[in-house]
Amino acid sequence: MPVAIRSARLHDVSAILAIERQAPGAAHWTEEQYDKLVRNGVVLVAEYEPAPCKNRKERGTLCRLCGFICAQAIAGEWEIENVVVAAEFLRCGIADGLVRELIRCAASQTASAILLEVRESNRPALGLYEKHGFREVGRRRAYYSDPEEDAILYALRFGR
Repeated sequence: MPVAIRSARLHDVSAILAIERQAPGAAHWTEEQYDKLVRNGVVLVAEYEPAPCKNRKERGTLCRLCGFICAQAIAGEWEIENVVVAAEFLRCGIADGLVRELIRCAASQTASAILLEVRESNRPALGLYEKHGFREVGRRRAYYSDPEEDAILYALRFGR
């Protein structure tokens, strides 16, 4: 599947919100919060580029966002805030590519670590982070509600 990962632009915020609203387990933010994160944080988007239709005279393809990852960078530590993939693109490697690219960006900007928290029941996310070298560093008891459950804290430390 042809997917390109790039930095988000302000005009992507409406598509980011549409993807996020379809994911009940994602952190839900306002348009203003995403605008601020695109301006001041790190937001990467995965863009699906379907093959052009050979029956059309038009050149080019219509691209659409199929996932995103957001992070804040503070004093050399990056914190992943949200990772969401559109339902029809789940299990296609989109989140894997987004996490890989975020790690590359953090490393290139000499980050000391990437941190995150995840619901203890979110097995696919736990596996994804562990695959990329994140390790459990703690827990926040009853951090999440609806349903109530612990947050597992993960860190990927860069050896410098």
